[in-house]
Amino acid sequence: MRTQITRRTRLLGGAALGAVAALAFVGTASAQDVPQEEVTQVEEVIVTGIRASVEASIAAKANNTSIVEVISAEDIGKLPDVSIAESLARLPGVTSQRLDGRSQLISIRGLGPDFTTALLNGRELVTTGDNRGVEFDQFPSELLGSVVVYKTPDATLIGQGLAGTVDLRTVRPLDYGRQTVALNYRHEWNELGALNSGTTDSGDRYTVSYIDQFMDDTVGLALGYAHMSSPYQSERFNAWGYPTYSDGNLLTGGVKPYVMSSELERDGYMGVLEWRPNDRFHTTLDAFYSEFDNTQVLRGIEFPLAWGGSSGACPGTPDVCRPGPSLRPGYVVDDGLIVAGTWDNIKGVVRNDLNKRESTLTAIGWNTEFFANDDWTLGLDLNYSEVERHDIILETNAGTGRNIDGALDTLGFELTDDGVTRFTSQLDYADPSLIVITSPQGWGGDVIPGGQVGYMNTPTVTDEIKAVRLTATRAIHESPFKSLSFGFNHSERQKAFINDQFYLGVPGGGDLVVPSELLLAPTDLGYLGISQVLSYDALGLVNSGALDLVRNPNADVIAGNWEVTEKVSTTYAMANIDHTLFGLPLTGNVGVQVVHTEQSSEGFSARQVAPGVSETVAVSGGDEYTEILPSSNFILEVREDTFVRFALARTLARPRMDDMRASRNYSFNVANNIPSAQPDLNSPWSASSGNPELQPYIADVVDLSLEKYFADRRGYVSLAGFYKHLESFVYTHNQIVDFTGYPTGGVVPVINSGLSSSPDNGEGGWIKGVEFAVSTPLDIFHPALEGFGVIFSASATDSEIQPDPTQDPTPLPGLSETVVNGTFYYENNGFQARVSNRYRSDFLGEVAGFGNGRTLRSVAAENVVDAQIGYEFQSGPLEGLSILAQANNLTDEPFKTFENGDERRTIDYQSYGRTFSVGINYRY
Repeated sequence: MRTQITRRTRLLGGAALGAVAALAFVGTASAQDVPQEEVTQVEEVIVTGIRASVEASIAAKANNTSIVEVISAEDIGKLPDVSIAESLARLPGVTSQRLDGRSQLISIRGLGPDFTTALLNGRELVTTGDNRGVEFDQFPSELLGSVVVYKTPDATLIGQGLAGTVDLRTVRPLDYGRQTVALNYRHEWNELGALNSGTTDSGDRYTVSYIDQFMDDTVGLALGYAHMSSPYQSERFNAWGYPTYSDGNLLTGGVKPYVMSSELERDGYMGVLEWRPNDRFHTTLDAFYSEFDNTQVLRGIEFPLAWGGSSGACPGTPDVCRPGPSLRPGYVVDDGLIVAGTWDNIKGVVRNDLNKRESTLTAIGWNTEFFANDDWTLGLDLNYSEVERHDIILETNAGTGRNIDGALDTLGFELTDDGVTRFTSQLDYADPSLIVITSPQGWGGDVIPGGQVGYMNTPTVTDEIKAVRLTATRAIHESPFKSLSFGFNHSERQKAFINDQFYLGVPGGGDLVVPSELLLAPTDLGYLGISQVLSYDALGLVNSGALDLVRNPNADVIAGNWEVTEKVSTTYAMANIDHTLFGLPLTGNVGVQVVHTEQSSEGFSARQVAPGVSETVAVSGGDEYTEILPSSNFILEVREDTFVRFALARTLARPRMDDMRASRNYSFNVANNIPSAQPDLNSPWSASSGNPELQPYIADVVDLSLEKYFADRRGYVSLAGFYKHLESFVYTHNQIVDFTGYPTGGVVPVINSGLSSSPDNGEGGWIKGVEFAVSTPLDIFHPALEGFGVIFSASATDSEIQPDPTQDPTPLPGLSETVVNGTFYYENNGFQARVSNRYRSDFLGEVAGFGNGRTLRSVAAENVVDAQIGYEFQSGPLEGLSILAQANNLTDEPFKTFENGDERRTIDYQSYGRTFSVGINYRY
């Protein structure tokens, strides 16, 4: 066990307490009676729609004691974007990474998704992904009332993230205060059309929400249901990489282009029941349930080029040898890169693939407050959330023949300005008499004789959190503090990853002609220069029993199974400030959390003994530690509606859960099992693994912000700066580990230690940034501009992370040095219009790599433009009815990754097209 009380922790805590003591003395000495202003009666003006959302967000930001950003629904059931992540990405200092054209994961202040915690109504959530990063498209935006992004924590914020904390909030019916029924419907389509046979290019979204109060407004009820069937398309190019040719120039090693057609179906259910029979008792039960089904159909062709290689008894005749790809003389070179030419001896692999994800998320919370007297408030909160996720990642291969058999192609190629390679071919890849189910390259021949005809990965993820929280607040009178808050929270989380993978083979070997009942219309790859490829129902082929499924017995698959358990106990105390400093109003808080964590993991260590044969041993490990996390927030109102905010905090983020796995893929080299073997030089043992003893990331954070609110708080301007000192950072390197008890095939090891490439806690670094934001109605400049408004933000962020002092600093995943967001809107007399742009510069992003594993790649800068227009009937028989039209990705901005800092060396290029939707909303 480790209790972390560093010098910096003591300094942070001492600084916060010292500041409080000083302000108490100075504030008391300078406090004056403030004359009461005469109350002026003003006519109430009710604003709805976009302006109401903006004003509600500004009010929530101004009133919070932490530095926050807030999104409020335009009206119940009408958040403005397709997903919550897209709305979040417009906030100052927040960015999103698109996945298949949709914003799904977010980064706050340059730190990636694993450093951000997501809460639902203040409670930590399970995640559908493999790790801690929340995939926000799981949550229907229509069922949320607001979202608060905490950039600075306070001691009462449980589950706070190192980068920030995102709290998704459902509506509270008693606070809402009126009966409402809201109905929404939208129809959407993509301009690319259905790129794959058997798929659709249009879908629908509809929502029903009901809010009401009963029994003299002592009981409140909110119910909501949201359905989404959303298709999306993409044209994709993927390059294997860029090796060096014999003349010293770079060329393409191979390509794997696809067209993808997907359909995301989601059903979300929300319910809130409140009871407040009197002023002393208040209890709330809320529940959220979501079913998420995402199906992607991918069809294309894979061309092994420079990395293709030969097969068989080569050199030799065609019946015994398939020669490797050959680049003809006369190719074109541009600045060290071969950009055009002709390849001979190409054996293409026609791909008909499918990715399918089914997941369910359940979250239930029960909160009770009891006001014991005028000074004491007690609270109890219970919550439970769970996720079950099942994936199918299916690849099937077809071609002209198995391995050395079948016709070869001649390909002309040319690299476009986008870094995409276009081809001209000689073969008809859509001919079912030429293209058959087979193993064109002989891949997987160590398990399936002659090679596999496909592969199926079917992982399962489960995640569960159980938590209980006790709270107490004591009001204080005639003191710099208005109240003291205390609490204790205990949570238990268990996440498991089950790794099932299968080779696909043709029964009895040989090739398989695609059954006619599974054949579909050919898929057009015109964007690539290839006219068409053979298309068929890949999942139907597997389910028909036409192929054998052979479980992958290899050690890396067995070692891919893991389970991680965390038990976290958090005790906190916080003093809430309401005072004056030099006669100026001062509010805020100062507090501390003591966080005790017990973590453990179970899994398997396995080694490959022979092709298809492995040895396995069950393993486990874990650790426990205690961290002390002081925090403080000070808000000084230096002039009317002008605030200076200052915050100090120590924060943590627990490591990625797959990094904490106990599982290990190891090997034992008998040739090194000699008396002179040393663990760090020539040990017979070696491995790659997780590390169940990993400690958390730790950061000390300082924030300073100046905020000015104007136009009756309809607008604001802010300038903020922050600095995060990362005390530690997790990185992977070789470590000496103990292999005692691991199977060796009967050989007695001379030593039991060796090197394992595993994650470890290294040194840290820093992140710093500046954020500017302004939101203003334009009628403050001239009455003719009533209804017009602008929201603009820009941030500049820099970092230096050096976990290993012997190596160069590493880029921080998720960090874009420059982020700019802008929205121009108009709303008046029922008309609404909005156009938004979000820009982020290059960054290091996490994408799916080989075997659906995690890969970090450089992602090119992008500008994404969206627009919306609508009209709401404000009187007459259609009052409450509104119509709208939306367009997303107006400029068809691609998603692009590249290697070695050279954007010509494209790895992924994905074009998503524009998505349009029209809809109606009705409420009464």
